[in-house]
Amino acid sequence: MIISSWNVNSVRARIENITDYIKKNSPDILMIQEIKTEEINFPFDEFNKLKYESYVFGQKSYNGVAILSKNKMQNISTNLINDNLKQSRVISGDILLKKKNIKLINLYVPNGNPVDTEKYTYKKNWLNNLIKQLKNLLKKNKNIILGGDFNIIPSAEDVYNSKSFEDDALFKLEIRKKLREIINLGFHDIYRYFNIDKREYTFWDYQSGSWQKNNGMRIDHFLISNTLINNVVKVNINKIPRSKVKPSDHTPIEIEIN
Repeated sequence: MIISSWNVNSVRARIENITDYIKKNSPDILMIQEIKTEEINFPFDEFNKLKYESYVFGQKSYNGVAILSKNKMQNISTNLINDNLKQSRVISGDILLKKKNIKLINLYVPNGNPVDTEKYTYKKNWLNNLIKQLKNLLKKNKNIILGGDFNIIPSAEDVYNSKSFEDDALFKLEIRKKLREIINLGFHDIYRYFNIDKREYTFWDYQSGSWQKNNGMRIDHFLISNTLINNVVKVNINKIPRSKVKPSDHTPIEIEIN
């Protein structure tokens, strides 16, 4: 089974790139973030033609997450986070893998910048809420896969110039500690588990020729429960979609599990 995660930066603006990616890679499940549309305007038909079910938690013009799946998912939920700003940032559902019931959670974590504003406070509170909810979920089911745009750079090796991001909401120490707190609940950053020393990125800004210079950062992640580690056979950051015409500023990260 191949599961992909991709911040598409507007599902409607990127529909050709997304359908092209699906046709070429045929993921069993594609989790997308920042769809930037309400459910009523989501391109269900385009994905249905490709034999994918669409589970959508949308919002007008901003945020929004969706899961596209070849097979029906169970227990779809959009209320994992008690979000006081009512932003559409999380959707989850259950899948079955070799008799293991796995909860798949698609996340779009707040950016948090600028750090001297309520946006940063919102990010910290949101992550605290997530940690609380994960603790509750793990009591019921140890098999959890978290995927999405975390808007967190885990370490200096995950950004082209760490010095310039020391006071950024994506790299501030207390935010990185929140990620570590999640991992310590019983997860692995699966990319880093497979690639101890490798330096690869999932995001390149549209500005300043960042893509051409490879001035990127790794902020899109899969966190895999320790109970599922032996099921993961491959992890890949697929850079091809970032090189397309009218690309998202993110590129997909893919895992293969069996």
